[in-house]
Amino acid sequence: MQDMNPCPKISTADGRRAFACFPAAVVVILVNENEEILLLSHPKRQGWWEVVNGALEAGESVLAGALRETSEEAGPAVRVRPLGTVHVQSFHFDENVRYMISVSYLMAYEGGQIQPGDDMRGSQYRWWKLDELRNQMDNVIVPGELWILDRAVELYRLWKDREVKLQPELNLSRKQQVKALGVVIGDA
Repeated sequence: MQDMNPCPKISTADGRRAFACFPAAVVVILVNENEEILLLSHPKRQGWWEVVNGALEAGESVLAGALRETSEEAGPAVRVRPLGTVHVQSFHFDENVRYMISVSYLMAYEGGQIQPGDDMRGSQYRWWKLDELRNQMDNVIVPGELWILDRAVELYRLWKDREVKLQPELNLSRKQQVKALGVVIGDA
């Protein structure tokens, strides 16, 4: 029987487990101290707004990709503090990329000049209050759902004053990673 969903797989070093390999994108929601969300409007998509977003590169962690996309699209002088994930979902990208993982990541904006670059060079940008966005969501293409932005602001309120180590060193064993995060998981 032919596999109806062919996708690359990678196996563990001992070959006992196989994992599906899916392309992944990051959606970066920057929230400032006034609980406003940064949106950009690309010059080729006049009237349409989106948060910082893009594909993860090979070998890149989700956090590293979110920070890279922020620097590329919002500007290298922008200072942010990662607060964690808001939402994770799968979506259909095109005929070749049937399933793509999208990770919405929350960042606290801590200063620096917004200067859109990379594929967003020349974009307009604006900080939006949630109430303003309620009437504009037809013009927001990423993330496209108001509840995700609502959740981001709620999580910003909860997490803005916390310092949390969000990404353990990737060269550690699973047991060391769990310990570094302060998590207790069975026999990790």
